[in-house]
Amino acid sequence: MNDKTVTGRLIDGLNVLLLLLAAAVCVLPFIYILASSLTAPEELLSGGFVLFPTKFSLAGYKYVLSTDIIISSLRVSVFVTVAGTLANLAFTALMAYPLAQRTLPGGKLVMKLVVFSMLFSGGMIPSYMVVKWTGLLDNVAALIVPGLISAFNLIIMRSFFQQLPDGLEEAARIDGCTDPGILFKIVLPLSAPVLASLALFYSVGHWNSYFSAVLYINDNAFWPIQVWLRQIVIMSQGGIGDSTQFSGDYVPPPAETIKMAVIIISTLPILIVYPFLQKHFAKGALLGSVKG
Repeated sequence: MNDKTVTGRLIDGLNVLLLLLAAAVCVLPFIYILASSLTAPEELLSGGFVLFPTKFSLAGYKYVLSTDIIISSLRVSVFVTVAGTLANLAFTALMAYPLAQRTLPGGKLVMKLVVFSMLFSGGMIPSYMVVKWTGLLDNVAALIVPGLISAFNLIIMRSFFQQLPDGLEEAARIDGCTDPGILFKIVLPLSAPVLASLALFYSVGHWNSYFSAVLYINDNAFWPIQVWLRQIVIMSQGGIGDSTQFSGDYVPPPAETIKMAVIIISTLPILIVYPFLQKHFAKGALLGSVKG
């Protein structure tokens, strides 16, 4: 018995050690970026791996936030994330609910087509032509409309709807409730876990997306924050801030400091939202993946 106890403790200790190492691998890069963004430029340029800055400085943040480019791109990203997520949830629910009805004619065929779309796609050129022909080029809607419904998220929501008790819908129909009424008054209020999970999936996807903007948006006034982050990373020299508001002897921070500051600014909003949805995330994803 004692040998088993000692062995069990060793295994538990090893598991804890491995989990701590895995957590460190995930957390250390973010700590490094945060510390680098708060480090004085001269200390950052001197080299080394900074985890605890000895000399604090907000020069990178002051310089980045001094330009209207970052502020306007943040507004675009917030709009696309909020409006896109709401539209995604609405259209996904409107498609998932009828497909969850086992008596729907042709429902199985539609689901096969949905699964097919997960495995095969037209590619970048046909997608670009569709966006062009529909008049969405240089329009913020191009960042939302082409991806209104995710096949994977649709399957999760459909499976969740199928697990709801059939008696609820039958009772509602007996009371004279229509299908839209059942969806909006009964089904969706009971689907908070899966809605929160899919909202997290969609919002993170919108916030981190940059390739769609590069592909469909030529006017940089409509570029989201991630595209400007990409531009800053590509730039080797030069600044993006408005240094005229500083004193005459002001020296812009180096590009490395600007990069770190922009990464934190672009990541912070989604980190703030995540804790509010995290408690529903595991439950919604698991419940929605039990059935195919």
